[in-house]
Amino acid sequence: MPIPEDVTGDEIDKDVRQELQSLPKTLAEDVAKNLVMVARLIDEDPEGAYGYSKVALRLASRVAAVREAAGFAAYATQKYSEALAEFRAARRMTGTVELWPLMADCERGLGRPEKALDMAGASEVHKLDKAGQVEMRLVAAGARRDMGQLDAAIVTLQSPELASNSVQPWTARLRYAYADALLAAGREREAREWFAKAVEADRDGSTDASDRLAELDGVEFVDALAEDAADEPGEADEPGEAAGSGEAAGSADASPEDGDKH
Repeated sequence: MPIPEDVTGDEIDKDVRQELQSLPKTLAEDVAKNLVMVARLIDEDPEGAYGYSKVALRLASRVAAVREAAGFAAYATQKYSEALAEFRAARRMTGTVELWPLMADCERGLGRPEKALDMAGASEVHKLDKAGQVEMRLVAAGARRDMGQLDAAIVTLQSPELASNSVQPWTARLRYAYADALLAAGREREAREWFAKAVEADRDGSTDASDRLAELDGVEFVDALAEDAADEPGEADEPGEAAGSGEAAGSADASPEDGDKH
């Protein structure tokens, strides 16, 4: 696959670069460039990222960072069986537990929420850092919702991290998941309160909490430019053209899923 001229391979993380030192120099450079493309595309063009990950995997399947990148790319394209296999391979190579929540979420994606819950209660969870434990809680709550256990999902999300006033990288997603679960259970007043708290913590726009909050408040956003154009005299919509107004309402999912898959 084509590699843009501005990609040198030096952009990759230092630890990954060290892993690639086990490869011949030219091969290591090629693998690094493909890994850079995976990271660059995975959010906006997951299928493209997946394509580059397959190239890297073909070149260096025995490098843990490559298997992990392939897992993330497969996960982003909802190829959960493939993602799970790659995450397992990376874990065998490194011996770490960092990928445990993602592996559990893959089980959810494969329609096995009970397996995800088993993983949420495994000893590996105690070895995760705080961020990993919060991710595991989100996955477990999502598994409960998969099984129609809304009240249990709500209880699963109730934690010191949820109650804390401190804003951490996971705070917005945790509050969003809790709000979404409350709304699904018909507890609209509480849901509105927690969507508002999610908005306060969502400094980088990682969720659509503001849209969900506006939706609950009955606020409808209209395209002002389209309205002005429609009001100008002597102008009418061409056949087949829309009037140009619309609501800015987000989807019910946040990232894994903030109660659902990540």
